[in-house]
Order: sequence, then C-alpha cells, then structure tokens
Amino acid sequence: MHDKNRSLMDLDKHALIHPYTNLVNHQRTGPLVIERGDGIHVIDENGKSYIEGLAGLWSTSLGFSEPELAAAAAKQFDRLPTYHSFNGMANRPMIELADRLKDMVPISDGRVFFANSGSEINDTVIKLIWYTNNILGRPEKKKIITRLRSYHGVTLATASMTGLEPCHNGFDLPLDRFLKCMCPDYYRGGLPGESEEQFSERCADDLRKLIDREGAGTIAAFYADPVIAGGGVVPPPAGYFDRVQKILKENQILFVADEVICGFGRTGRAFASDTYQLQPDVITVAKALSSAYLPISAAIVAPTIWELLISGSEKYGAFAHGFTYSGHPVAAAVALRTLEIYEERSIFQHVQSVAKHFAQRIDSFASHPLVGDVRRVGLLGGIEFSSDPATKAQFDKSRKVGPYCNQQCQSHGLIIRNIGDIIAFCPPLIITEPEIDEMFRRFEVALVETWEMVQANA
Repeated sequence: MHDKNRSLMDLDKHALIHPYTNLVNHQRTGPLVIERGDGIHVIDENGKSYIEGLAGLWSTSLGFSEPELAAAAAKQFDRLPTYHSFNGMANRPMIELADRLKDMVPISDGRVFFANSGSEINDTVIKLIWYTNNILGRPEKKKIITRLRSYHGVTLATASMTGLEPCHNGFDLPLDRFLKCMCPDYYRGGLPGESEEQFSERCADDLRKLIDREGAGTIAAFYADPVIAGGGVVPPPAGYFDRVQKILKENQILFVADEVICGFGRTGRAFASDTYQLQPDVITVAKALSSAYLPISAAIVAPTIWELLISGSEKYGAFAHGFTYSGHPVAAAVALRTLEIYEERSIFQHVQSVAKHFAQRIDSFASHPLVGDVRRVGLLGGIEFSSDPATKAQFDKSRKVGPYCNQQCQSHGLIIRNIGDIIAFCPPLIITEPEIDEMFRRFEVALVETWEMVQANA
C-alpha cells in the first residue's frame, strides 16, 4: 500500500530504476527531485533554483515554462486527445507538422515518419535502409558505419551504432552489421604539427580503408551526429564532412544526419546540416522538435528512399512498421507550435546573436591550469580537463575530476553534465547574455573548487 508519509526520496529509492544512473550510488544519495521550471531555471522540492545549463537533456529549447506550448497541448486534448496513424489514419496536427517539417530541412521533396524518441527514430531508419536494400535486390548491403564516441540511442540497434562502451558493457552489444571509424576529435586525435585539414584527411582515409576492407557492396549507410555531443561535444574539424561525403557518394553509401541534439537552432542555423553544408539522404530529429515538452521524433527521408517504400508495399504488402503513438495528435500539436514559435520569435537569429557572447565567455576558460581544450558552436560547448594541458595528459578516471566539478556546479545552482572529464554546456535557446554571464559565473566558482581539490590530492 502506498504510504503518503514517506519522503519522495525514500519512495524513489524503493520504486524506481533510473536511466543512466549508478544504481549503487543512487541507493545512498537518492534523487534530486525537480518540482517546477521557470525560463532557463528549474526548482527542486526544497525551493532551490538551478540554471539548467544542459537544457534538460540537450532538449528544452524554449525553457521550462512556455505557456504557448501548454495551451497548444490543452487545446488538442479537448479536440482529439489521442489517435493512431495505422492503416492510413491521420490527424490534423501530424499532417500539418509533417508539411512544415519537410520544408525546413535541406532535403528536397522529402517524406516524414514520426516516432517518440531519438532512439526509436534512429532504429526506424536502420529498418528502412535494410528494407529498401532488400527491395533493390541488395541483401548483402546492410552494414552501418558510425564514429567512435558518437551517440545514436539505446535500443539494441541504436546502442550498437553508438560508439560509447558503457552503452555496450554487459548488454551483449554491439550486434553485428555495425562498424566504427575513428572519432574526428582534433584535440585528442591530432598528431603534433598536423593541421585540422590534414587530420580530416586522415579521418577520411580511415573511413576509406574501412569501406575497402568490408566492401562497399556490404555497407548501406554512414550515420553521423554533425556535432558529437554525447561523446564530449566534438565539432567536425575543417574539411571533414567535405571529404566524408565525397567518399560516400563514390561508394553509393547513404548519409544519415542524426540531428536529434543539433537540430532546431542549436548551432545557430535551423539544422547543423545547414551549418556544415551537409547533403544527407535522411535527417532524424527529436528533443527540440517539441522543446521536449512531449515525446516526439521524426525522420525526413529523401525521395530515393520513400519511393522505394511504395515499391515495398507492392512486393510485401502493408508497410509493417510503426508505433501506437506515431504522430500522436497532442505531441504533434505541441511540436507544430514549437516550430511556429521558433519563427515568430526569431529564435535561431537570437542564438546567432547570443552565441558570440557564449563563445567569449567559454573561451575565457581556455587558459585555466585545469583546462586542456575548449570547443563550441552556437549554444553548444565543451570544456575538457587535463592534468597537464601542455601535453594533453588525461586524469586517471579514479580521480573523478569531472564528476567532482559537476557536483560543485550543482551545489552552486548550476546543472551541467560531465562526460568523463569534459564539462558540457547546452542551455535553452532562449538564454540571454546576462543569464550566460551568470551561468559561467557559477561554473567558475565550481572550477576554482575543483582546482583546489586537484591540487590538494596531487
């Protein structure tokens, strides 16, 4: 029987399994219970306010109290609270959202498929790619290439694409058909005296050798998050995607741009594909599609793919893939209103404006004795710690420098994310210059305390 007198912390520890959480530590410390949000801030059950420096999970683009999105949900709840899209069924919001979305992306005359999360939509695209190659009579062309440290989801297939070992350890992953090429991290991977362009050429050569080794006839697609966020905020080095796209076209390999984090203004343009002049065959989106207010994701596929899906129905019958909530009318209504707000309030232009200040503030930490590298694009940034910035030496993981800084940030009212010893920043797109100053002021206090801890334990 539910005990109303038990604390939320106690109830949590006895009822929940938390994702991406050390479950042993959680049983000791319990949760941070967030009760409400206001703009770029969230407030816990004790009334303490935090700047949400990661926009939740790289996702809450319009902040935590946008009344227009709540109103859009309420209106749709009253009109049609739920319905499916199987067997040709549809609802007004999903149709209007698809029409608007297909016109935003740098894919001409695409078609849109809806799901509920980034993992689900990336998993869907894998199935579409395998399906279309079967239609084309290419049963061997099924392998998917991704990059080390990339993040594409946690289903069996998308976790296999993800290039992070914790997503594999103990799960019997990765599955076969999933290949990895080198991470284009110039700071960590560049050789002494090697320019960014030279490093990009070496990355491209690594991809070329992988394709030659496996055989282009066995490789279906190359999947890339334009900025590798979950692997440590790694923007592409100069000339990287120009070289990669050339190789893909030469070998008839599809290019999928995973814009789940980078999409909808994060890099200063509507999509990172615009920022880096990419020409993908498929774009996947989620998170900021609805400012994360309701779960929804989408894939926009080029005509060369969706036309084959029509051929598939002639060969196999019904397109037997989808989810109960694909194109859910309330989620679609909220997403549609989100896209309208981006345009009405010139949110992407706002990002371009404040990103200059964001860059100045985050770059100011580059000379700190604890900092090895600072990297950023738009309102996405990373600060990487080093035990010796001159040699790029890394701290032993047992010292937990990044986790300590994360903890100190939280104690000073700032929620960020440490990816090992890399501190990631991804604030809501509505953040102002004074709020950027306050975010980095709080970080600086935590950084001083982290440096003191490192020196005390040297």
